[in-house]
Amino acid sequence: MYYIGIDIGGTNLKAGLVDESYQIVAAKKTPLRFVSMEQMGETLVQMALDLLEENGVPREKVSSVGMGFPGPVDNKKGVVIKTVNIPIRFMPVAEMFHKHWDIPVYLGNDADCAALGEYYHFEDKNVESLILVTLGTGIGTGIILNGKILSGVNGCGGEGGHIVIVHDGEACSCGRKGCWERYASANALIRQTMTAMEQHKDSSMWGLVGGDLSRVDGRTAFEALRTGDTAARAVVDQYLRYLADGLANYVNIFQPEVICLGGGVSHQSDENLLIPLQGMVREMVFGREADVHTNLTKAKLGNDAGIIGAALLGLNQ
Repeated sequence: MYYIGIDIGGTNLKAGLVDESYQIVAAKKTPLRFVSMEQMGETLVQMALDLLEENGVPREKVSSVGMGFPGPVDNKKGVVIKTVNIPIRFMPVAEMFHKHWDIPVYLGNDADCAALGEYYHFEDKNVESLILVTLGTGIGTGIILNGKILSGVNGCGGEGGHIVIVHDGEACSCGRKGCWERYASANALIRQTMTAMEQHKDSSMWGLVGGDLSRVDGRTAFEALRTGDTAARAVVDQYLRYLADGLANYVNIFQPEVICLGGGVSHQSDENLLIPLQGMVREMVFGREADVHTNLTKAKLGNDAGIIGAALLGLNQ
């Protein structure tokens, strides 16, 4: 049997056919062209059916279809409550799907789906609690406890990017101030790097971007760090402290067996990112004297995590 997973991104829709070994055996992608919720529903159904037809898989060989959306969902009702980048509000996705195909349909938040994908692929199959922290435009987090997604009473659980780490700090899009993602997302790192460059005109970071601040990205400070640049060192050190603050909060609340770091920033070398972070978090958390600690590691699946996790939503029920 197979499972179909669809990952709804801000610019693309990605669908994958996942087998019983939790591997993607076929995939397709199409640009997101939002006209209406009705058109969106038709597109999702057609993607799933096209995926089957293109790979010669009959409908009866598919156990379920799962979809990950960038926002809260009501999986019991099959409704997407709202999305962040797309004008979707209370979209009855399951009902739309069932007009064309009578198959179990499951909905999830995209970060939760990515966490679920990492969970099913984690090398230690005895692990029951895993948290995925994705460092991107914001900070996306998905929480797996006792092998199940923690979605909360209203589908909005696990929004770790909006825990406050700086009282009355920078304004966040959520309406609060001082949220973790304002200080530890990839976008936050870019802002911090640009500020440091403007204060240090002699920094090697300028050479890396050809003197153009618009070319600064999440790698700039880390790359300059390898040249011994002191301004870059200060940027990275400050960024790691902000990142460690939020990670330590998560450990103190959940004491998960594993926290996986994903997103572009996580691709930096272990020497400059993971190893110092592990030490900082260990020193911050309650129960640091214990013999067993949360395993802070890097995510493995990259962009495939959301598709695999969405496909396995039904299995996780």
